[in-house]
Amino acid sequence: MGYTIGQKLIKAHLIEGEMTPGTEIGIRIDQTLTQDATGTMAYLEFEAMGIDRVKTELSVAYIDHNTLQTGFENADDHRFIQSVAKKRGLLYSKPGNGICHQVHLERFGKPGKTLIGSDSHTPTGGGIGMLAIGAGGLDVAVAMGGGTYYTTMPKMTLVRLSGKLSPWVSAKDVILDVLRIMSVKGGVGKIIEYGGEGVKTLSVPERATITNMGAELGATTSVFPSDEITKEFLRAQGRENDWTELSSDADAEYDEIIDIDLSSLAPLAAMPHMPDNVKTVEEIGKIKINQVCIGSCTNSSLSDMMKVAAILKGKKVAPNVSLTISPGSMQVLNMLSLNGALSDIISSGARLLECACGPCIGMGQSPNSAGISLRTFNRNFEGRSGTADAGIYLVSPEVAAASALTGVLTDPRTLGEMPAITLPGSFIINDNMIEKPASPDEADSVEILYGPNIKPFPSSTDLPESITAKAVLKVGDNITTDHIMPAGAKILPYRSNIPYLSNFCFRQCDEKFAEHCKEAGSGIIIGGSNYGQGSSREHAALVPLYLGIRAVITKSFARIHLANLINAGIMPFTFANPDDYDRIDTNDELALDGIREKIISGSAVTLKNITKGEEYALLSNYSERQKAMILAGGLLNYTKNNAK
Repeated sequence: MGYTIGQKLIKAHLIEGEMTPGTEIGIRIDQTLTQDATGTMAYLEFEAMGIDRVKTELSVAYIDHNTLQTGFENADDHRFIQSVAKKRGLLYSKPGNGICHQVHLERFGKPGKTLIGSDSHTPTGGGIGMLAIGAGGLDVAVAMGGGTYYTTMPKMTLVRLSGKLSPWVSAKDVILDVLRIMSVKGGVGKIIEYGGEGVKTLSVPERATITNMGAELGATTSVFPSDEITKEFLRAQGRENDWTELSSDADAEYDEIIDIDLSSLAPLAAMPHMPDNVKTVEEIGKIKINQVCIGSCTNSSLSDMMKVAAILKGKKVAPNVSLTISPGSMQVLNMLSLNGALSDIISSGARLLECACGPCIGMGQSPNSAGISLRTFNRNFEGRSGTADAGIYLVSPEVAAASALTGVLTDPRTLGEMPAITLPGSFIINDNMIEKPASPDEADSVEILYGPNIKPFPSSTDLPESITAKAVLKVGDNITTDHIMPAGAKILPYRSNIPYLSNFCFRQCDEKFAEHCKEAGSGIIIGGSNYGQGSSREHAALVPLYLGIRAVITKSFARIHLANLINAGIMPFTFANPDDYDRIDTNDELALDGIREKIISGSAVTLKNITKGEEYALLSNYSERQKAMILAGGLLNYTKNNAK
């Protein structure tokens, strides 16, 4: 039997374990990336390990999330990251250089290489044939130090594409269709590989849009072949020598096959408040809109921006609409400026934002109260935009630009012939906003600069013999990391200050959650299905750790958050009988008797409900390594213990 692309990439980097789905494997990591919302904590963790220099082939620290500087906090974090990068051997991408995934695709990604990043949309790199995986900051810190990255060996899903996209239909519509088919939890434990004749009709930016938003499936990652189209993209970036051909074997076997005829797709939109709540634009109808935001790591490439400019050229944005444009990188912005497309965008009445994540992460441009905002982003979770009652729709650049002109959600096919765009054969290469690190000889003289808002990594202790604690919170299905630890301009500046950040934990679900935890001293969280979906932010585990959470018990977990909980030393369990979820209420007194010995021995775990006099069987599937981490109180303690 032959291998899929995902299996080939894993096999080439496998260090520990067997390639049996559902079992733990350890792989070698070639590249890492961080962004500033998660990077400060990742580098605090790296410093705590006491390693002098990164040991990967390439590690890059990007500044793209917290670029709105209304106080000293973000600027101090950037200065800290810059000093760590200089001293420890990382490249440093300055604010304004662009969104990490767009820049990495342009300048650093290599087919056949492994990449983990402290951002859930790291799978963007799968668009050029990388094994690119989103992870928690601590996992990235360990990889930077030369450590193995551990994950569960995924199953393989083939999305077999045929046909060709019709005019006005785009790659965004492809991934929205996949989400409509698979749901936001349908990719958990899987690598989504794209194949079939239709792949040859998609450019690298289109492929990257699809792999980027594959994160919303809950998948481990998504990947395309590395072919002549990939080679052309790298040649245009002056990196043809980085190209390696990569494809699945003809006799490769998949656990699941999904067929999509590209020619049958129509413009789609994900309706509030979930990326898989997908209908055709025609079905939704001409609803009045207030705002359109074009950009994000999903749709900010030169080709996306050129399409938008062509649609807007010579026209005017509707009076009731605020249109914002965020180019994905300095390269994209520079080329738009030089070829005249930027003038077409500005002349239409669009507002130009910097090359950063911006509105996608809730960093500015919140809609008006109860406003309707169309966004070319990847997530539309409730409240993520910064406006609690806003209705956020996820759409393609074509739908976004067309709707900005009409003032209502518009099927762009009604505008007539799609304007033609021509992309250059080579891109402008200017890496002057990427700083190189000091040489090893010079590194000793580099001082790491800490600001007053940067607080230490929260400490954890060994797992006690038994745990008795209240159910301090009970939540439903599809709880996101935005519910647990919100983003936004008011909160993001405190990502390096866990004590202050803790005041906002679960505020959307329970305004007094932090207060209740502090009163209780310790606690257990009860959750539904797909708990922790969304961002890779480990703050969604570190802040509950700080607040005394010892265990999270759910019907099921999202992959990255499950790993982050274990990394933090918080025990994740699932109900053996999902109906037992209904039998527990907030403030029930719960007990995990003899839990330390049960983790060591791997014996069955029972949750006692002291309040109701009941018992519930719990499941876990911890590897021996994960058991050791939980016993030690998390990955950082485990790493320190093993380094002695």
